[in-house]
Amino acid sequence: MADQDQDLVDVDPYDPGDGSLPVFRWKQAGRENLATRRQLREMGLRPGGHEPVARIECRGGKRWAWLYRIDLAKQRLPMTLAKEAALDKAMAARQTCGTCRRRYFHCIPLKTLGSCLECYDGTPADPASYIALPAKHLLAA
Repeated sequence: MADQDQDLVDVDPYDPGDGSLPVFRWKQAGRENLATRRQLREMGLRPGGHEPVARIECRGGKRWAWLYRIDLAKQRLPMTLAKEAALDKAMAARQTCGTCRRRYFHCIPLKTLGSCLECYDGTPADPASYIALPAKHLLAA
């Protein structure tokens, strides 16, 4: 009778009990308070600095994703002007030819040593493919 006086404990049937994270099969998580990072992003949330609480597997364990608690998630951080300016500066560096300084809509491949195809091997550039005209002072030289 002494053992019946113990408090009831909520037991997770999917917890392996060895301290590792529980692993759920695809569409078997069965919990509404867990979500993957992609699902959190669709809800406008992000993991709130907490560790994942479970893992979901599909394709026989070949693909998996971490599961996070929705109640601990925080709102996604908005893009600030400084972040937007830094992103534009980084993209401009990847889209600008190092020789003629022409900025393209696409990133310039590294295999051409940072030059557009026109500067690299003489292939004529389509005027519709670049954003800014080449720098005049570099073309005169």
